[in-house]
Amino acid sequence: MRPTAPGAHDLRVREFSFGQEDFDAVRDLVKAHTGIHLSEQKRELVYGRLSRRLRALGLRTFREYREVLRSKGSDELKEFCNAITTNLTSFFRESHHFDFVRHVVRMTSAGSGTGRIRFWCAGCSTGEEPYSLAMTIHAALGDLQHRDIRILATDLDTDVLAKAQRGVYAEDRLRGVSKTLRSKFFQARNDGSNTYAIAERLRSMITFKELNLIRHLPMKGPFDAIFCRNVVIYFDKDTQHELFAHMARLQKPGGLLFLGHSEGLFRVSEAYSLVGKTIYRRN
Repeated sequence: MRPTAPGAHDLRVREFSFGQEDFDAVRDLVKAHTGIHLSEQKRELVYGRLSRRLRALGLRTFREYREVLRSKGSDELKEFCNAITTNLTSFFRESHHFDFVRHVVRMTSAGSGTGRIRFWCAGCSTGEEPYSLAMTIHAALGDLQHRDIRILATDLDTDVLAKAQRGVYAEDRLRGVSKTLRSKFFQARNDGSNTYAIAERLRSMITFKELNLIRHLPMKGPFDAIFCRNVVIYFDKDTQHELFAHMARLQKPGGLLFLGHSEGLFRVSEAYSLVGKTIYRRN
């Protein structure tokens, strides 16, 4: 056991003691269950998020909380993962990706008629990304009644998945949505909440599922396009390498992979070639 080193973190007046041993134990659990690598700079963020769980459970120390997490059959592990994961998202974030999808979908539709098209949004958070994708497809193709187009949207965090499935957003969350798309695909709710519900024709295109990207991926594919944006930035290189190897097996040559603006495949995967700004094609 490594002794707690004195330092600025340990001199703070805290509601709960949070020494180096606690942080190291939490960091190991996070890596094992989510693949996320937490640097020392994330210490205060971890303390703030997990302190809420200690209060909710009526615990006095992080040692007690760690015992709860180690308990066989504990439901707290899911709450632990939900608390740690980051869920920053918005409609049409990194809009050039959706411009690219619009072009590809039109070309694919023109070449294959009503052929099958499959998308996967890995790390879908509260749903803005898959709904943006669904709106893009609708705007590009119009009537989808006789087309076989589906979107799989997955996330580890069960809380944000529930919000995504609900498909209800406050007005300020719609800033990235044009007036045309807002009038076409959102309906104001008449309950005084100033919120808007996603149209059923978009919801019906999307299947939301809980999924841990560092565990077995049960999907068979193939996926024509995978959105994995602002997810792997939290993984170390070995975890990224393994994940992209799995993703490559779920795509045929020509399949597309979209990453976040700070992410790339250099020294991580040779299965894809860069074709645009953080846009890759399966070799």
